[in-house]
Amino acid sequence: MKTSDQAVNTHPQLLAITERIRQRSAITRQRYLQGIEDAGKSNQSGRAQLGCTNLAHGYAAAEPADKIWLREQRKPNIAIVSSYNDMLSAHQPLQAFPEWIKQAAREVGATAQFAGGVPAMCDGVTQGRPGMELSLFSRDVIALSTAVALSHNMFDAVLCLGVCDKIVPGLLIGALSFGHLPTIFVPGGPMGSGLPNTEKAKVRQKFAAGEIGKEALLEAEEKSYHSAGTCTFYGTANSNQMLMEVMGLHLPGSAFVSPNTPLREALTREAARRVASITHLGGNHIPLGKVIDEEAIVNGIVGLLSTGGSTNHTLHLVAIARAAGVIIDWDDFDALSNIVPLLARVYPNGYADVNEFHMAGGMAFLIRELLDAGLLHPQVLTAMGRGLHHYTQTPMLHNGQLHWQAVPPDSGNAAVLAPFATPFSQDGGLKVLTGNLGRSVIKVSAVKPEHRFIEAPAVVFDQQEDLIKAYKRGELEHSFVAVVRFQGPRANGMPELHSLTPTLANLQDKGFHVALVTDGRMSGASGKVPSAIHITPEVLAGGPLGKVRDGDIIRLDADAGTLAVLVDEAEWAGREVPVHDLSANTHGSGRELFSSFRHAVTGAEQGAMSFGFAPIHP
Repeated sequence: MKTSDQAVNTHPQLLAITERIRQRSAITRQRYLQGIEDAGKSNQSGRAQLGCTNLAHGYAAAEPADKIWLREQRKPNIAIVSSYNDMLSAHQPLQAFPEWIKQAAREVGATAQFAGGVPAMCDGVTQGRPGMELSLFSRDVIALSTAVALSHNMFDAVLCLGVCDKIVPGLLIGALSFGHLPTIFVPGGPMGSGLPNTEKAKVRQKFAAGEIGKEALLEAEEKSYHSAGTCTFYGTANSNQMLMEVMGLHLPGSAFVSPNTPLREALTREAARRVASITHLGGNHIPLGKVIDEEAIVNGIVGLLSTGGSTNHTLHLVAIARAAGVIIDWDDFDALSNIVPLLARVYPNGYADVNEFHMAGGMAFLIRELLDAGLLHPQVLTAMGRGLHHYTQTPMLHNGQLHWQAVPPDSGNAAVLAPFATPFSQDGGLKVLTGNLGRSVIKVSAVKPEHRFIEAPAVVFDQQEDLIKAYKRGELEHSFVAVVRFQGPRANGMPELHSLTPTLANLQDKGFHVALVTDGRMSGASGKVPSAIHITPEVLAGGPLGKVRDGDIIRLDADAGTLAVLVDEAEWAGREVPVHDLSANTHGSGRELFSSFRHAVTGAEQGAMSFGFAPIHP
């Protein structure tokens, strides 16, 4: 076995795909790098550029000892940007972090200020409700909020405290607009294992079938979501933590350490000490904008594919990359999926939860296996310095002191975390589908092989509630492809349609062949029903999915990467996309405040962004 710091032969396809991205991004990336270089020159230290009135405002409420250092401007000042709230389990542990960070910063002669909070909504709370139509756009609000927090130019480094679905991408996009500053992400960790996710899914299916009532459902949900910390399934929240680690923005091994433990506190304090050591005031400056480059983005995609991560990152990674001047598209995901094996089985891709994944060796084992196989760029710049080998170590406490040690050579549970030599699948967990309905993505890692091909008549719906009503009326007791249209970002903010999963899963369990085709999103926890999602262009933008009529035969072939409606070409060409009344989606639950987002948003493959970066083709 190779050791992680040995030179490896990087896979030639990985190099070729990265070079293609580098060439495509040459102009926009250079523009971004020039921008952060200019910002660095004018903001070192940012406080030095402030007038006396500005500066006095910036530390008027600081502790007396901190005021001295802030006035002198000779020591780093760390910005804390946090998604803390005490309603949501994933974010509640962050309450204690700022004080730990401030104490640790003082130990190394630095200061830290709580620069700003960002909103944090939970898709689990808003699922199937009007508030879900704000979910995707909340990422952009978080990015804007992060930029506002950092705009005071009081800071030499940043600690981003966030966990869940849109929060981490939003924080990173916002921080990249201040890419001259070193930045480390500080997670909160997952809650302890509760009711197994597979059991929770069965209870939800029984409720959807009318076999149990709300009291039994709520009891099961409370056993699943029972304490502080992130949900334990491998959805977008935990995919976020994987990404921050494989892209070099965590302290090594931070992703899945439980909240309210001594190790979690030690890692949080160490993040403050580490980020203070990599500012322009020392000899080891590591700005965020140089950490997130073409190779780091490719490493992120590889991590996503090798773990069967959330489909939401086919949007978020595109947007993150664009924020750093790097242009990627779904063809890059698809090409990498052909060479990256699936090494993790975490629900919904298996029975285990993220705690079991972590105990089996977690991110350190995964990164080491991928490095040794030549499927990650090894010499990237990270928050720990040059080289991804730093992330093949796991943290531990010895006599109260934080240390890192090499991950064991073997997986602690090969049924959850496989070595590269014996993967669960030879290709990655996501596929891109193309055909006469547009371009879409499908998460195949949780779909059994026998369900990856379906050819069946379409049943068309304009909202998810209509599908559920049809099911309850007994109208869906047959094989079919559910087409749920007008769910794209321009139409209604692209809500997740995860509430359809129990209904469709029940029909599949009865032996029917069913699938979902939509221009909307599914949860990162989307499971065993084949779902072609994020169809681009969306129906409201004239996308061909709008031409589908009830009874049209749709063929979905996940293995071949195709999605098509089998209609005579002349008839298809003559059909028009219908007009749909979307007025009900424009008001209530704050939706009226987001009309400008819907009007400005790009397509799903372009990151579904409501703000503009430099043109793709300058």
